[in-house]
Amino acid sequence: MNRSPLDVLSGEPALLLAVSGGPDSTALLLMAAEWGGTSLYAATVDHGLRPESAGEAVSVGRLAARLGVPHRILRWEGEKPRTRVQERARAARYDLLAGEAARVGARVIVTAHHLDDQAETVLMRLARGSGLAGLAGMAARMQRGGIEIARPLLALPKAELIAFCEGRGEAFALDPSNQNPAYARPRWRRLKTTLAAEGLDAPALARLARRAALAEQALAATAAAVERRIGLAATGACDASALAGEPPEIIRRVLTGAIAALGGEPPLDAMERLTTDFLAAVVARRRFAANVAGGLLAYDGRAEARVSLEPPRRAATKLARPVSATPTTTNANPTNARVSTRSPRKAAPSASPANGTT
Repeated sequence: MNRSPLDVLSGEPALLLAVSGGPDSTALLLMAAEWGGTSLYAATVDHGLRPESAGEAVSVGRLAARLGVPHRILRWEGEKPRTRVQERARAARYDLLAGEAARVGARVIVTAHHLDDQAETVLMRLARGSGLAGLAGMAARMQRGGIEIARPLLALPKAELIAFCEGRGEAFALDPSNQNPAYARPRWRRLKTTLAAEGLDAPALARLARRAALAEQALAATAAAVERRIGLAATGACDASALAGEPPEIIRRVLTGAIAALGGEPPLDAMERLTTDFLAAVVARRRFAANVAGGLLAYDGRAEARVSLEPPRRAATKLARPVSATPTTTNANPTNARVSTRSPRKAAPSASPANGTT
């Protein structure tokens, strides 16, 4: 018996398929209908950004009806943004799909992201200087706002999905924005032939993503073990020397988790700088305080490191910035830093940071 990429989802009572009408998602819809491993629903998001999109959504509905899969068109209403259009359209798409999934009782949204999408994601994140979590690419399964996103086709190249549709005589739409050099992904696609000639093809980038994911998991597990031992995120304070004795990458992750537990989202670059400055202060045994993403890290120059919400007048500061190393001039005295009691501390984030959806 032939296995289907969707077999990994056979335990789900219902699935919502995200189908745009392009070759990738059309192949997903056809595969799912042939698979039939659970209750299937399909939805098409019409962003209203192209005149053809309404007709494409109707065509998906016709195909879904022939296949016996309930289908619904979800429209992105209201005025459309003039900047960061693809990013905001993606966020709107997932919000609309999450609402539809809740309506039909599906806990999982299934998308048609494939091997070539994964390669483009890794390249774009590499260019932005991403850490290991970013280089791991798109996860096969991830949580987003209370709903799970599943990408069962990540191991399949786009050419196979096109061939799958053609082999069954099914037409599909081609979105011209996928070739528009005004957007980042089409520009990266134009480089694929050159990069592949040098050995940096989609399978090679997918291998990089898998290996980065394994390394990320190992580092996240180590950082979680250190946090359990020293309790910085849990209590707001820890033995500074015990933390400083860990490798810098583990220190950064523990500090990031502690600040994120306060509600902020500390940037990688800022946390790298903060970690370097904190380590230098502990080695020199000098007092130190710095804020980042709404949190304050303070070291008393002797034994204790603390994290707390930064003072309200600094709440808009988003990048790590040392306040002062000199107690007489510091505006945020480390000895006075306290964990806020006005609002409950959030639970420490997962040891495996989420990758951005694409």
